Amino acid sequence: MNVRAPGLLRLRSCERRARRLPDVRPPARGTQPIASTLNDDAQRSRIGVHAHVPLSAILLITASVLCFTILDAVVKSLTQRHPVPLLVWARYGVQALAMALWLLPQMGTALLRTRRLRLHLVRGAILPFSSLCFFTALKYLPLAEATAINYTTPVLVIILAVIFLGERMTRSRIALVIAGIAGMFIIVRPGSEVFQGAALLALGAAVFYGTFQILTRKLASEDSRVLLFYPAIVGTLMMTVALPWYGVAVEVPWPDVLLIVVTGLLGTLGHFLFILAFQRAPASALTPFTYMQLVWATLIGWFAFGNFPDAWTLAGMAVITGSGLLIALHERRRARGLLREPTAVD
Repeated sequence: MNVRAPGLLRLRSCERRARRLPDVRPPARGTQPIASTLNDDAQRSRIGVHAHVPLSAILLITASVLCFTILDAVVKSLTQRHPVPLLVWARYGVQALAMALWLLPQMGTALLRTRRLRLHLVRGAILPFSSLCFFTALKYLPLAEATAINYTTPVLVIILAVIFLGERMTRSRIALVIAGIAGMFIIVRPGSEVFQGAALLALGAAVFYGTFQILTRKLASEDSRVLLFYPAIVGTLMMTVALPWYGVAVEVPWPDVLLIVVTGLLGTLGHFLFILAFQRAPASALTPFTYMQLVWATLIGWFAFGNFPDAWTLAGMAVITGSGLLIALHERRRARGLLREPTAVD
């Protein structure tokens, strides 16, 4: 599972806040919500301050994407022996259990408290489909290539925002979308190892995750721990309902049971480090460091599976990375421009 270019999501959250008075609740006990962090980022942008990026934030975001890359590598190995739905069920089940043990004693029913339950449930139901597509793609595709295709999410978020949120498609956005799609086609080209049906699954995972991000924008004022817990619990319940059709008769050796538990713990740890990083630095400043996941995926794919991308694939990865970074920069400038305008109530 990836951290698929989160900076774009958070930058647009700032843009949304610029159009109306901010609605930021006081932080819950122990952890500052992502929404509050984003509001701080917007305030920095409004007054033109370029915040220093602490080394601790860079290390945290780098460690976070490393956790997700190791998770993907372990899943890729396990898919050769076990059904993908079983792995998705275990991945969310372990995360839900870990978060419940960690947060319920502190928060109690506040971990589930929300005024937008229906939207949380829809959002939580979309993420398991992204995982199903991506884990299945990992079974057939090299780790680096599958990860790179999935990093087209920022491009897809722009397209989805235009379709479903009525956002305007500017010339800059069109150019960056075309560049991101071109990078994907460089990787998934005729004659390459990636030119197969599994590439469509990796792209499908990016589409589902882009939709997940669009819905997250609508819940930006919610406590970050609530935002993390609902997908875990909804994903677990969904996959448990389907369990009789794919996992009852499966025998899993104890070493693989341990690896499956590790995937859930890695996902939980990765999300936790991610939140800590964004509490220490603006989202727009940390976005470039999330692309370290492509580096980790390339190195781990090489050492663990003997797959190193060819020159064309590396070029495609560079185009996707450049497109994603320029999208983040473009959205940051748009958000700053809006924040200079007088705040109005819709």
